[in-house]
Amino acid sequence: METLTDITGNFTQHYLPKCALVFYETDTEEKQCYVEYYDMDATGQPRNAHPLSVLETERLHACLETQARAKQAFLKPDGLLSQNVLHIDPSGGSVMWYTKARIRPMFFIPKLGIPNGKAHTPALLWKASREGVALYGLSSDRVPNINTPLYHAPFFNIYKGGRVCMGTVDVAIKSSASLEEFIEAWENCFFNSYFSHLLDSYNPVKGNCVSLWKRLIQSGDAFPKSELVRNKMTLKNLLP
Repeated sequence: METLTDITGNFTQHYLPKCALVFYETDTEEKQCYVEYYDMDATGQPRNAHPLSVLETERLHACLETQARAKQAFLKPDGLLSQNVLHIDPSGGSVMWYTKARIRPMFFIPKLGIPNGKAHTPALLWKASREGVALYGLSSDRVPNINTPLYHAPFFNIYKGGRVCMGTVDVAIKSSASLEEFIEAWENCFFNSYFSHLLDSYNPVKGNCVSLWKRLIQSGDAFPKSELVRNKMTLKNLLP
């Protein structure tokens, strides 16, 4: 049996209060400002109030500059744009890409009666932002175009419209993630999570979903495209 790796730490950052600024302004016609700096203790309570110093101002500037650079770096490719990337929406912070049919690790809760292992999966279309990911099936490995018909992704834990239910997994993507890191993080998160149940009271394949994946895990056969179910959408429906 394959060993699962806990990747939650790759997605989660914890922020603790370190200081606070209070801006005061006079109620006179000629407005004047005064900034007071507070340290924060271990319980998050302000203490040691004092006027904002030059050194503290420089630290604040450095912090804001770092955040601005990180925002600019989000979804920026490390090199040439990968051929599997179909669309990037910088303003909405989303990416659409496709993956060809391949062997993937698959993990299932014991209640399903499907052994964990590796199985062939079909070509897939992904659309993700920091907040979530939607997944769709494709009938071939050819590069999709705007008229390419989409199919239901043949997996558990996916709503009928394609949105993936990640359960209790924390998938907050780093604000400085490059395009490659962003794509890899979502694919790893999806296939390293346990499949548990069907959603929206619908079956994403033509046959029995449990029987299908049990057979594919045990046999190593290629994913049967005849099991894919059309969902009435084309790639064009996913564009902003």
